[in-house]
Amino acid sequence: MHHGAITMTTFRAIWNDAVIAESDKTIKLEGNHYFPPDSVDRQYLSKSQNQTVCPWKGVASYYDIEVDGKVNKGAAWYYPSPKKAAAQIKDHVAFWGGVKVTKVKPETAADDAEVAGWWGSLKRIFAG
Repeated sequence: MHHGAITMTTFRAIWNDAVIAESDKTIKLEGNHYFPPDSVDRQYLSKSQNQTVCPWKGVASYYDIEVDGKVNKGAAWYYPSPKKAAAQIKDHVAFWGGVKVTKVKPETAADDAEVAGWWGSLKRIFAG
């Protein structure tokens, strides 16, 4: 049986400078991040007629991605009716074909305050 790891880190899928998906609940399986359906910006997706078959996941369906008039054919895929072993990725969307999936660095007010405090201390050391 295959199991994917649910990530607790936020990941973002970007193509042609547009954020196609972002989530802290992707499922990493076979090196791909599968984004939950509600984390995908569907304005960029259109269904493709393409399908492929995975022996243990089932039939994958594809989306074309369109951003600013440019089309990336079949660059996203999902399993609408996965086999039992892959049930956890039902309707989750994964990407390839030049779509960059990257970890989002946390940017919080606490981090900014810590850096500002450190920088202020450093300025005082060298100024005086």
